[in-house]
Amino acid sequence: MGNKRWRITLGAALVAASAALYFVHFLIFRDAHHIFIYLLGDIAFLPLEVLLVTMVLHQLLEQRSRRDLMHKLNMVIGAFFAETGTELLGHLGAFDSVVDEVRDDLVPDASWNDRQFASARAAVAGHDFEVDASRGDLVALQSYLIAQRPFLLRLLENQNLLEHQSFTDTLWAVFHLADELGHRDDLASLPASDVAHLSGDIKRAYAALASQWLAHLQHLKASYPYLFSLAVRTNPFDPTARVEVTS
Repeated sequence: MGNKRWRITLGAALVAASAALYFVHFLIFRDAHHIFIYLLGDIAFLPLEVLLVTMVLHQLLEQRSRRDLMHKLNMVIGAFFAETGTELLGHLGAFDSVVDEVRDDLVPDASWNDRQFASARAAVAGHDFEVDASRGDLVALQSYLIAQRPFLLRLLENQNLLEHQSFTDTLWAVFHLADELGHRDDLASLPASDVAHLSGDIKRAYAALASQWLAHLQHLKASYPYLFSLAVRTNPFDPTARVEVTS
């Protein structure tokens, strides 16, 4: 309410100042004809000014603000994959019995272009991951996610992530999986129905994470080739990947 009153007061003061200046002009030059000519010209320009300010300049500023925000978001996403995401993909991949069907789409190299990344992301998004919670090491996955829980919570507190819905959904899927595993004391003697339930939770997190990881690699290749090189050399889906540079 106070802010609205302040705007009204400022508007009235500006109108009064303009009227006073026009009156001073008339007292000095005694020429109402030119006053109304320039007044009408200024009013006629107002629609163009509104067009320039609200539709052109505002859009340019909004685009720049959006670009800056996406840069910050990509930094957060990069921190996630460096700290947790890449290693987590390695853990989750152990539960997938058909990963070989899309392995080629998950092993990009320096020759890939945007079209190849788009094709790989479409292939991964359309792939039906066959996840079996009894296939991998649930205890190791539980320990890893519990250890990473504080980091995941800090990421979820980042308000900027609300602008990146798909990555936020991925974080929630990972956090939910961590929560499910964290509430189970004996993972070695789960009933078949619970194994199936955990398989669904792993599949949800795994599929979302794989898609986000490809998008992250595409961003790194375009903006940070040296980080892309490291990501390729630590690719959890590439059995031949070595962090040491050999050529």
